[in-house]
Amino acid sequence: MVHGWVYTIFGLLVGFLVGMTGVGGGSLMTPLLILFCGIKPHMAVGTDLFYAAITKLSGTALNRHLGTIDWKIVLWLMLGSVPASILCLTFIDNIDGSDFLTHIIRIVLGFSLLLTAPAVIFRPQLHDWAQRHALNGIARVRLLTCLLGFVLGVMVTLSSVGAGAIGMAVLLILYPASSFRVLVATDIAHAVPLTLIAGGGHWLTGAVDIGVLWRLLAGSIPGIMLGTICVGRLNETFQRWFMGILLIIIGLHII
Repeated sequence: MVHGWVYTIFGLLVGFLVGMTGVGGGSLMTPLLILFCGIKPHMAVGTDLFYAAITKLSGTALNRHLGTIDWKIVLWLMLGSVPASILCLTFIDNIDGSDFLTHIIRIVLGFSLLLTAPAVIFRPQLHDWAQRHALNGIARVRLLTCLLGFVLGVMVTLSSVGAGAIGMAVLLILYPASSFRVLVATDIAHAVPLTLIAGGGHWLTGAVDIGVLWRLLAGSIPGIMLGTICVGRLNETFQRWFMGILLIIIGLHII
């Protein structure tokens, strides 16, 4: 039996890392709930999706006030992610046998973490490459944005991972002329409806633990504030490699 304060500490630690690096929400919280708290994968994913939705909703409200969200990009992402999420929820609802669903979620989660790791480690190199090799054609960029949304919809609904690091890595390639701050705000804004839809679907199947959710939020809110204050106090390269290696270890262990 895991004590309630353990969830609060996990929320504090993950919130701190998110505040420091911008990465770590679903990438760390879901594995922690599975590996250390003994929560079933589908329950961990559903709970984390609501955790992410509430956390990122507040960030989106602030970014909207600052005018840093590109709503056109959000729309094109949603055109792919929302149908993908609904399809995945339908698939989950029609699966007979929790063991098979657990296996699917663990595989998707593990590979999502392994994909997230290089996206975190090599983010500056990806941005530099995108600056030199900008894609031509608005129609092509929009189509690829929809495709990115579809992939993220599948990954997030099945694992709660992908909307942060992977989404940002591809957005940097598709929109090299946009500022990093705008892309971060846009990525966060897109994550809100996606996590709400995916989380709502999991909630309808009883795969959300409200008690755990509130305990996580009790730690994550001060954690994010503390991490934000500490931004820039640790070497940025060290942060990226630390997070990347940590995600690789967890991803291999999950698989």
